Order: sequence, then C-alpha cells, then structure tokens
Amino acid sequence: MDGTTILSILAIAGVVSVLLYAVKGLLEQLIEVIVSATRARDAWRRFRQPEMPESVSYQVLAEGNRVTDGVPQQNPTSTPHAAQGR
Repeated sequence: MDGTTILSILAIAGVVSVLLYAVKGLLEQLIEVIVSATRARDAWRRFRQPEMPESVSYQVLAEGNRVTDGVPQQNPTSTPHAAQGR
C-alpha cells in the first residue's frame, strides 16, 4: 500500500467519525425538542379549554338548557312538547 491509500482511509475514517459525532448530538437534542413540543402542546390545550371552577354550581347552556348542581334540566319553553301544550 502506498501513502495515498493510507491517507484516503484515514480521511474517510475521520469524516465518518465526525458525522457520527454530529448525528449523536442531533439525536440528543431531538429528544429535548420532542419533550418541549409535548409540553407546549399540552399548555396550548389547557389554554384553549380552561377548566371551570368547582365552585360554579349553575351554568346556562345553549338553547335554554341549564345545569344546576350537576343535574341537567331543560327549559320548558324550549321543548317541542311545551309548544304543543302537552
């Protein structure tokens, strides 16, 4: 083997080792990015759907339906039977 072949092998091995080191660094950062993205997604979901305080015992819902102390009740004027007089 002449000197050119040996230098080529050493150069290729050096390039491969640098690439492996760079890939290892990227993979280590990728884990942190995924964890951070998961936390950001969870925070966004909590922001978009705020929880109701437990002290609220009365809510007005759509079309006159009401929830009083956790029991759904319907407004009698919004039912089809009330309009027919039943």
